[in-house]
Amino acid sequence: MANAKAAKDQPKPLMPHATATWLVDHTALSFEQIAGFCGLHILEVQAMADDLAGSKYTGRDPVHAGELTLGEIEKGQQDSTYSLKMHKAPVEVTRTKGPRYTPVSKRQDKPDGIAWILRNHPEVSDAQISKLIGTTRNTIGAIRDRSHWNIQNIQPKDPVTLGLCSQRELDAVVAKAAKRAGVTEEAEPEAVDARSDKDRLIEELRAEREANVKAAAAAAQEAEAEAWLAARREAEEEMLDPESGFATPAPREDEGIAEPDNAPETTEEDHGDNA
Repeated sequence: MANAKAAKDQPKPLMPHATATWLVDHTALSFEQIAGFCGLHILEVQAMADDLAGSKYTGRDPVHAGELTLGEIEKGQQDSTYSLKMHKAPVEVTRTKGPRYTPVSKRQDKPDGIAWILRNHPEVSDAQISKLIGTTRNTIGAIRDRSHWNIQNIQPKDPVTLGLCSQRELDAVVAKAAKRAGVTEEAEPEAVDARSDKDRLIEELRAEREANVKAAAAAAQEAEAEAWLAARREAEEEMLDPESGFATPAPREDEGIAEPDNAPETTEEDHGDNA
């Protein structure tokens, strides 16, 4: 148990899969021992031994690299439960200063990206282009004066689209070069909203409440107008003459009540008799 924990905590080989391939081909160590030393799963080691692994690795000798000794391998071959111990941990590889690293598949696109920067941002210096794209000043100079060996096939293309750099990196380089060249334009300062989130939320709620009140008042006015129109229509319908269909005007107070046509005529004598 202690040996397994020690093997788990110890550093792993610099190239675990290549080291495991070499140990499978050149030693009688068990798959479990190789997997524990290289930090792999035992099934990965077994797939390498059976040539079933998706990728083929070239073996790397850990003895020659100083990561393992022959005596340690002998101990492991004699005892299948023994956990191999690292003799010398691999040196951590750090990238040295230099041009930006570009994958092999994208290196052929570098001239196109350089040509694009030279055409669209002439204020950017060769040193900035070299660091951004990962190229040499000789290549930049050859593309600028059109003496590059493949100048006929070079087409200016955005280096961001080609995957040679990020948009943020390109913008930073262009802004720095423009500032150095004195061609930057002073942008108008944008109005900054000094209100807090709480104040903005309160204002939004107040505006929403006022809008709801206005909508309710408008709806009430509309309902009142519709009720008034309905009442007026009912009144007009009640005043219509059922025979003619026309409205019958109401009698005026000063006109009095008209006498019927068949009423008997009165004479002066009648008036005397009445007196």
